[in-house]
Order: sequence, then structure tokens, then C-alpha cells
Amino acid sequence: MRTAVVLSAGLGTRLRPLTDTCPKPMVPVAGVPLLERTIRHLAAQGVTDVCVNLHHLPQAVRDHFPGDAAFGVRLHFTVEEELLGTAGALNAFRDILREPFLVWYGDVLSEFDVSAFWRYHEAKGGMATVGLYRVDNPTQCGLVDMDPALRITRFVEKPPVAFTDLANAGVYACQPGVLDFIPPSGFSDFGQDVFPAMLEAGAVLYGYPIEDCLIDIGSPEKLARADEIFSGR
Repeated sequence: MRTAVVLSAGLGTRLRPLTDTCPKPMVPVAGVPLLERTIRHLAAQGVTDVCVNLHHLPQAVRDHFPGDAAFGVRLHFTVEEELLGTAGALNAFRDILREPFLVWYGDVLSEFDVSAFWRYHEAKGGMATVGLYRVDNPTQCGLVDMDPALRITRFVEKPPVAFTDLANAGVYACQPGVLDFIPPSGFSDFGQDVFPAMLEAGAVLYGYPIEDCLIDIGSPEKLARADEIFSGR
């Protein structure tokens, strides 16, 4: 696994007014932009190419990464005039995603062992492996149902009654065949569109519980928690 897509086009509405002038991927965590922390971590895990989609205030990101390389990885940027969704964003990088790749939501902050995650994906042999993390508000998240072998049987977005506390973490290990389930243009979402279509077609997906610290930087409260945890790192 040498290539990763870091989805960075979100508006960060829950972080306003901070994101009125700062794009969400550049929100500082303990003084370091979130996207920089993610790229540094992926580089340390052996990733050599990082694809990044942008939308809101894209120039601020490009100014911080002025070249096509940083921290030992090659960077590939695209700017979406209209938001294309977590899956639709991958269409701009199809020429690069010809080998197995990682998808990482840009508001995810974690230093978990990506290499171990990838070894699990390869050992299971599925078309995709979905990183999962435990949440205290499962009815507000995308949940997965799994069999005893951790093979995913269904995805449920924000269920009225929670059946698990394991939620979609926004980190995926993917075979190139996943791209066959993404429409070639327009908006498409992994949790709502692509993964359910894959299950319906009989594709094999597995879940991978992430036990390390993982924070979705989606609110001022979670940003404050991340500042505290990552202070000095």
C-alpha cells in the first residue's frame, strides 16, 4: 500500500467561525495543521503518494504545500468546483489508483498502525476493509453490522436504535475494484452509495476495529480534545 487519498473538501460548518477563514484540513491541532499531521503520519507508515481533493479556500492548502512533494511523499491535488462526495472525489485520481490504496477522511486524526491495518486487509482478502471506532453516540453515526468473522453484512446511517457502538471511522483499505462501484461522474458517498452497492453485488467487505485514539475533528469540543491529547507531539 503506497497510495492514499485524503478527503479534504469538507466545509467544516460545525467549526465556524474558524473555518470561515481557514479551510477544514488546515485547522491547527496543537499548532500543526490537521492535514500536515495526517501526511506526516502516512509518510511514516510507508505511503509514497497522497491524493488530496480540495474545495473551500483551496489556496490556503496549496500555499502551505507549495510544491508537489512534502515529508517524503508525492502530492496530487485537485479542486472540486462542486462537492462530489467521499467516493465521487476519487474519480479525479483514477489514473493513480491502479493498485490497492487507502482512503482517509480529512477530518480524522489518528496515529494508529496503518501497516497493521493493511496486513489485516490483505490477510482477509476482501475488496475493502472499513476501519471502525467506538463512539458514545452511535445513533448519530454510520454503523456496520458484522458476522463473527468480522465480514460486514450491512451499513446503517444514523439508525433510530443502536445495535453496536462501532462506527465507520472514515479509513478504508481498498482494492482497485472498488472504483467499479463509483459512478464516473457526479456525487457519490461511500457509506450511503458505494458500500451498500458492493454488498448487494456480493463483494466482500470486512471491518477492522481501531483501538488506538481516533478523533473526528468535527466540532469545537473535539478540536479542544485533540489539542489536549496531541500537545507536544
